[in-house]
Amino acid sequence: MESVFATPGVPGQPRTRRSLLGAALRRPGGRRALSVLSIVLAIAGVAMFAFPAYTDFIAHLKQGNLKSQFSSPELQEAYISRKFNTGQALTRLTSKEMGIDVLVVEGTTPSALKAGAGHYPATALPCEPGNVGIAGHRTTYGRPFNTINEMKAGNLVYLETPFETCEYVVVPAFGGHANPWIVDPNDFGVVDQPQDGSRWLTLTSCHPKGSAAKRIVLRLKFVKTTLKPGFKKSSPSK
Repeated sequence: MESVFATPGVPGQPRTRRSLLGAALRRPGGRRALSVLSIVLAIAGVAMFAFPAYTDFIAHLKQGNLKSQFSSPELQEAYISRKFNTGQALTRLTSKEMGIDVLVVEGTTPSALKAGAGHYPATALPCEPGNVGIAGHRTTYGRPFNTINEMKAGNLVYLETPFETCEYVVVPAFGGHANPWIVDPNDFGVVDQPQDGSRWLTLTSCHPKGSAAKRIVLRLKFVKTTLKPGFKKSSPSK
């Protein structure tokens, strides 16, 4: 029988991950996979930066439509009857310190909040006794509450209705926490109604920016009302 001899293998150094990856990428299939991955990552990067711009555009369109609603007789009638449809223009919110001038709609559904800011339906109407609750976006849909975390005691916020403009001031820290302060996203106690007839304004938004893990809350108290020309103190909104 013929003998068969085999040359024993020569032990070598184990290959590093870098060398294995380089070898894989030198193959045609590896290069194609890298090209596909690069394209996917590029598209994902563009989408990540384009999405806020897209939502800002949507909010801009909605704000334009709301301006005509805000000056309409229908809104006055809605305040008189106290009946508002979700997504309907409700109040104009302005603040020099927040750098904000936005029309707030009725409701806090995802669809309503595409306008930027929405009124909690179960809370007081703007300028009325009670706690007026308004939620707004920080990083999308016009980002009206982008600087809510920078508000300080003494800063002012205004709510305008068809009949009047009301001034609210940020209150100092209270209740053992700062103002603004952070709560769990399901803590709706922050928009509870006071039992003593006092007037508050509570602004809420997601926290931290770009995340819904928590909620940031800002509390303000009523200062004064300025009636619009032609309306008396007995206006239906009072």
